[in-house]
Amino acid sequence: MVHNNPGRAGRGGKSSIVSGKRLIGTKFACPAYPSRLSPGSSMTLLLAYASVAAALSSGLLALLGEHRAAWTGPALQVAKLVRIPVPLRPKPAVGHHRRLPHAWRRMVFALLTASGVSALGAGLLQLHADAAVSGQLPFGLPWLHWHVRLDTLSAFFLVVLGLGVIAAGVYGPGYTRQFAGQYSFGALGLFTGSFVAGMEGVLIADDAYLFVIAWEAMTVSSYFLVGYQHEHASHRRAAFLYLLMGEVGAIAIILAFGILAAASHSFAFDAWRDAHVTPAWGTAAFLLALAGFGMKAGLVPLHAWLPEAHPAAPAHVSGLMSGVMLKIAVYGLLRFAFDLLGDVQWYWGAIVLGLGTGSAALGILYAVVQSDLKRLLAYSSIENMGIVFMGLGLCMVFIGKGHVQLGLIGLVAALYHVLNHSLFKNLLFLAAGSVVHQTHRHDLEHMGGLIKRMPVTAGLFLAGSVAIAGLPPLNGFVSEWLTFQAALQAASVIDNGILRSMVSVAAAILAFTAAVAAACFVKLYGVAFLGQPRERRSAHAHEVSHSGMLWAPAMLAGLCLLLGVLPTWVLDAMRPITRQLLGETLTSASARGWLWLTPGGVSTASYSAPLVLLAMALAWWLLRRLERRGPAADVRRAPAWDCGFGGLSPRMQYTAAAFAQPVRRIFAPVWETVETSTPETAAANPLQVTALSYRLEIGDRSWRWLYLPLTRVVEDLARQTARIQTGQVRIYIAYSFMTLIVLLGVVS
Repeated sequence: MVHNNPGRAGRGGKSSIVSGKRLIGTKFACPAYPSRLSPGSSMTLLLAYASVAAALSSGLLALLGEHRAAWTGPALQVAKLVRIPVPLRPKPAVGHHRRLPHAWRRMVFALLTASGVSALGAGLLQLHADAAVSGQLPFGLPWLHWHVRLDTLSAFFLVVLGLGVIAAGVYGPGYTRQFAGQYSFGALGLFTGSFVAGMEGVLIADDAYLFVIAWEAMTVSSYFLVGYQHEHASHRRAAFLYLLMGEVGAIAIILAFGILAAASHSFAFDAWRDAHVTPAWGTAAFLLALAGFGMKAGLVPLHAWLPEAHPAAPAHVSGLMSGVMLKIAVYGLLRFAFDLLGDVQWYWGAIVLGLGTGSAALGILYAVVQSDLKRLLAYSSIENMGIVFMGLGLCMVFIGKGHVQLGLIGLVAALYHVLNHSLFKNLLFLAAGSVVHQTHRHDLEHMGGLIKRMPVTAGLFLAGSVAIAGLPPLNGFVSEWLTFQAALQAASVIDNGILRSMVSVAAAILAFTAAVAAACFVKLYGVAFLGQPRERRSAHAHEVSHSGMLWAPAMLAGLCLLLGVLPTWVLDAMRPITRQLLGETLTSASARGWLWLTPGGVSTASYSAPLVLLAMALAWWLLRRLERRGPAADVRRAPAWDCGFGGLSPRMQYTAAAFAQPVRRIFAPVWETVETSTPETAAANPLQVTALSYRLEIGDRSWRWLYLPLTRVVEDLARQTARIQTGQVRIYIAYSFMTLIVLLGVVS
């Protein structure tokens, strides 16, 4: 059964925005009977179903391909029994068993790409639809079928998911060839498909039962993907930590859902929208949801799993986890706080703003001192999720204080950065996967000179680095600039001095993180791609041969440029989302036309990305003309200046640790740092130092301050609880009898 729901402003059943004495938002009743659908409305839900089906089919096909010998024989026997003519199977040629999995691999990833295309199509269609589309599936509990719903919020995140899945599907066939004969491709394909289907299920779920099932499918599937290369002890540890923290977060989400379920006596989201929750219970539910979704998003101090899990997974899975899965957590919080719970309070925003600010600052500080390529990118994801939550926090603060238009700027900034981060972080993880694929190294200290050996990958990685550093004209600058604009408006409208100071500090820290992020990716790109190779594998590296490993990041790089140059078009596409959540749209953003972005009004601040791009192109053209003037402008290649010390060697280059040393010295209290140097002397002369070994270990203080104390508390509780396990049957019978008495007393 499928039917249309008119779009809601705010919470639907309750007005969620209060501006002075006027209530903003109108209640629209959800019809309890099926209504006729327009072809476009039915198509969006069918595309969403097709997306889930294609993802699950890709996993099933991978599993069948892995064990094809187990079913091809019985299939031939059945064909003979029903007298279907089957040609004699020729003797397989040498290497046939390797060629068939490669063809199968292409089909598996083609289905995964189709899943992404369907999700992208469903999201784009629904963003332009007039009403939400909902339906029921004949699964679930006898008294509760699965409710599904597509509105503008879920449509936006379907677009984010679709782009990431398409990139993974195009990149995967070439990248996964390295695992042939070493790891199970069936397991990789099965859990990748179920991982994608789980994320899609979360986005279309309209009841708590389906939401939790899809959430668990997403978590458990990604657990197996993190532990895919299970012979490494670090990968097994990362997978266990990820699963443990993921389940703790799921418990917090279920408890938050339980509060609304108790108030509405239903598991359906429609009933929750109309439920009445007291402010105290509403705050409790919000804090539980923030803990659960914040843990999945990697907010500090609930981030410990993220820098361990993302580097352990295969590159295309790392891109999905960082570029898409973290955004599913943002979707969950938006859905719960703005749509289901409503009545947003300003102090909720203050909490979210504080967590986001701390995550942004600590995330980039931890990233800049990393030498592992994928680990650096993982910590950078913490910083970017902090920026997203800063925008959400500012939105909640302004809404709670009655300034809806300023809240819209914060919400739009957060959503824009969700989309931007999904693009450039997926791009960086895929390009990093190509680098690791060709060099077989994760450590930056073993790379160098790759720009000459992998020029296309180097160019794509440079585009991602510029975008994530927040530099114009790419997309990262726009969303960070919008977040700045939201923060800068606080001084003139917020009357609470402490809150106003908090927003000002957050704006200053955002500027600090932008500067450190630029330094971080200058370090990463310079050490990995410039200079001379630091070891033989980097010297013998070459460009990836599979075209998909270049086309996927190239598509993402093109989108980074497009979203950076045409931000007004993106903000116009987001108007249905803000209308659904807050009942208003940000009309001032394009007050001067598509050429100028003016979020706070024409007189406040403006930015023209097309003009910036045009100025940069003209400056480049002018410099090229000046370089080619006259006969002396001929290009001459010569050895680099060696300061008179003789031939340059890789040992004379800056290392990743040396580049980050000034930051490490200034902010030393942030990390657990162990730095040792051990001299080696000659046997004949102990005073003669022949070599010096240097070791640097940088740890996360949250382990010592938070996780280790919690571990000790849990272990103590477990030891205390173990005392009731006496091994005597009569004691256990007494326990059962007392439990029965207590339950009877509760029931009566």
